Amino acid sequence: MHFYDPLLYPFAFLYEAATGFRNKLFDIGSKKSTAFTVPVVVVGNLSMGGTGKTPMVEFLIRTFQEQANLGVISRGYRRKSKGFVLADKSTGVEELGDESFQIYQKYGDLVSVAVGEARALAIPMLLAEKPSTDLILLDDAFQHRYVAGDCSILLTTYQKPFFRDRILPLGTLRESATGAKRADAVIVTKCPSNLPELVKDEYRNQIRKYCRKDIPILFSGIKYGAPVSVVPNGKQINESVVVVTGIASNEAMLGWVNQQYKVVDVLSFSDHHRYSVLDAEKIVAACRKFEGDQPGIITTEKDAVKLKADIFLPYWSEIPIFALPIAVDLSREDEEVIKKMVQQVIKEKKYSREE
Repeated sequence: MHFYDPLLYPFAFLYEAATGFRNKLFDIGSKKSTAFTVPVVVVGNLSMGGTGKTPMVEFLIRTFQEQANLGVISRGYRRKSKGFVLADKSTGVEELGDESFQIYQKYGDLVSVAVGEARALAIPMLLAEKPSTDLILLDDAFQHRYVAGDCSILLTTYQKPFFRDRILPLGTLRESATGAKRADAVIVTKCPSNLPELVKDEYRNQIRKYCRKDIPILFSGIKYGAPVSVVPNGKQINESVVVVTGIASNEAMLGWVNQQYKVVDVLSFSDHHRYSVLDAEKIVAACRKFEGDQPGIITTEKDAVKLKADIFLPYWSEIPIFALPIAVDLSREDEEVIKKMVQQVIKEKKYSREE
């Protein structure tokens, strides 16, 4: 509760009324949702961001890349292009946005990656370009109801679950918590390791107040890989590091890095930050202000795809810069739940096409 909250109540009321009215129009059929013959899996959240959507999409890619010809479509947040763009070797982060570009760089040989504000139009355009596609993953599309997803996976963080959040601008929810009723599964992300079952039960009970009673409620943590050099300068990462992030929340990352390295400075930029030469100079200055062994840089994968642009390479010629790989950490049982749920959707779509 903040002292200025009373000033925000009217705006929150209007925002909730507007989003609720929009959802009601979809619920009664006044606004139409388009269904496709190809199965569509939606990954999204109720809040503004930072729930781990991209790592979850990457988990689904790794899980189903051998079972299906995958297409990944997102809005391409903060990209400079407009309309539908299908990633190829000539497209960059400016055309795709940082998260889509990251996915393309990591999995572009295995999946088709595209961006488009209107997902209901982007899906047929992707299928026209890549007709062999037989499973589509929609990134950050829980509120994009113009597409009738066959399976909707709702993410919410352990630190700030949607049932403890409030509608914008009082909180970070894009719509009322009652929107969770559209989810086919809820995954509580960024959980601490060895989360007690009693705590899980408490979260399940709170979440079920808003969801259908039969859906699975799962829990995932974060696992980090060994830092990977952003540029091929042959340098090794130092024991002391400057952490550079442009994400919604760097709390979990900082916790891990502090356990592995000596963090001497943290430069936190806004989510989806567009780096400039001035930013690069600021990062270099943060490293060079320390006497003795100069610290290196650790950043996120999402930031690394922007910081390795040609314009920034001279700045990293003398300073080692590394990206920290991130992945979701699901129990084997919870992984199986997700696998079976998506496999069932694929099977049902296949049967409906054959009838």
